[in-house]
Amino acid sequence: MEADDLQPLEQAIGALIEQLAPVKRRAIARKIGQGLRRRTVERIAGQVNPDGSPFEPRKLREAAPRDRAPLRGKAGRIKRREKARAMFVKLWRASWLKVEATVEQVGIGFVGTAARIAAVHQLGLHDRVSKEPGAPEVTYPVRQLLGLTEEDRAWILEEVFNLVDAAPRVA
Repeated sequence: MEADDLQPLEQAIGALIEQLAPVKRRAIARKIGQGLRRRTVERIAGQVNPDGSPFEPRKLREAAPRDRAPLRGKAGRIKRREKARAMFVKLWRASWLKVEATVEQVGIGFVGTAARIAAVHQLGLHDRVSKEPGAPEVTYPVRQLLGLTEEDRAWILEEVFNLVDAAPRVA
């Protein structure tokens, strides 16, 4: 997300926030960050980009042909289970998706190895499927994990106005 995308939002709430004490500004920033994190997790779980389009589905590997008959009617069980599994389930845990709030700004982002995985999908980069030597390389489709929806922008404005309204002013 570009900084220019947030200019109208910053201008709308900047003057209100300047009237607050730094401790209260940081508390508001943290509350906004936590709410945005929750909304981002819900959107990623629903596998939707910030613009409302669905994530491009993952490509499933072809099952290797078997030389023998399936045992007890369980053929395809693993593939069916994998097909039903959502993408990025572990990435949206609080240990990987962090909120950082200061007096001046709020940041939401991935940390550790999750940051690399998220960047590959966010930007549609070329990467190995696994760490194994000789693993195939794939160009992943763009799946925007981080970003603000129009509903997020409206929610931020409403939440800031509510929080600033309830906060005592600095003299």
